[in-house]
Amino acid sequence: MKTLFETGNHKNVMVDDLSTGTMVQSNQHLIVNSGKGMLLDPGGHKIYSQLLPQVASVIQINNLQYLFFSHQDPDILAAANGWLMTTDADAFLSTLWMRFIPHFGVEELVVNRIKPIPDEGMTVTLGGDPLMIIPAHFLHSAGNFQVYDPISKILYSGDLGASLGNLYDTVDDFDAHIDYMEAFHKRYMPATKALKMWVSTVRTMDIDIIAPQHGAIFPDKEMVNRFIEWVDTLVCGIDLMEDFFFIPSDD
Repeated sequence: MKTLFETGNHKNVMVDDLSTGTMVQSNQHLIVNSGKGMLLDPGGHKIYSQLLPQVASVIQINNLQYLFFSHQDPDILAAANGWLMTTDADAFLSTLWMRFIPHFGVEELVVNRIKPIPDEGMTVTLGGDPLMIIPAHFLHSAGNFQVYDPISKILYSGDLGASLGNLYDTVDDFDAHIDYMEAFHKRYMPATKALKMWVSTVRTMDIDIIAPQHGAIFPDKEMVNRFIEWVDTLVCGIDLMEDFFFIPSDD
């Protein structure tokens, strides 16, 4: 468990060491403000039994107010039913995926506590202060969101910024770090235009840390800006895939 930010009654915690075996490494993030908590992308079944006591060591479980699901993948929400059954938290998920989440075994008793996020995003209040849920559609899911915490100035970027295979949790050499990000982003991010739209959004925001759901965080404004500039120049997805499709000639 790593504390990313702490001041007064506000704390941001990352858990990054629960994935085992062939599971893709994933980070779980907890925001605590005035004794109330939001757990972001809590993960799958094997992680659930380990993560629950770690969350309980930071905040009383009955004060976990929100669960946030950035998109529909199993490393995000496969254990949704466990969290909903053992807490009183409301969950937030894109409108697009509301009818899919019951396939993960979410009980009828708790499914109504999953609230739809409209395409334009929304603001929620945690412990009396706002958290912004901002659109990041197609990065990499059709209904995809990120969370911005104005107190810590942390942007929780989900799969955008993910790195795989690195053995460190904080980026201090951006150029070397590209090797751990590039292949994932070129294949999983579907279109260059979606990246450009995200860049236009985040350039208007005051961000001190970018914290992805996989791999290392970008810990300061220098690394945050390096990452945004890298994303702005990246070509990805369908823009690289012409060789994999049959494109008839004009002859």
